[in-house]
Amino acid sequence: MPAPLRRAVRGWFDSRYVSLADHRQDIKDTLREVQTLGREVTALRAEIDGLRARVAKAGVDQAQARRWDDAHRLAQETAVAMDGVLQNEVLLWQAVDRLPPPDPDRSASQPVDRLSPPDPARSSGQPVDRLPGDTPAPSPERSSGGSA
Repeated sequence: MPAPLRRAVRGWFDSRYVSLADHRQDIKDTLREVQTLGREVTALRAEIDGLRARVAKAGVDQAQARRWDDAHRLAQETAVAMDGVLQNEVLLWQAVDRLPPPDPDRSASQPVDRLSPPDPARSSGQPVDRLPGDTPAPSPERSSGGSA
């Protein structure tokens, strides 16, 4: 192959591809980076092993674990109780909303007749299972005391 043609082809290749020297330098840089990463991974593994050994040595105090379990149980029971309170509050406000509007003919100065016979459904001592307007009252779920 004539020298001018060879130079032209090499020039064309060099303009499009990495030179051999640059390629060698890239390989050396990559090798150094891989070695650095390998040392970092080794150091991290040693740190993980040390942390695992500390955790295994420390263990969990049984009294502390019981306190955590009690706190968790109490939190769940409190949540169930608060849910019941909120459901009762909703029922109360629904009952208030269903009350008839005040009678405009009745003045505030007239006393309420407290001697009228009481409502038998409310005076029987039995829980009312229906709300005004024949709407069944939802029964709130109660906790059995077990873990949920």
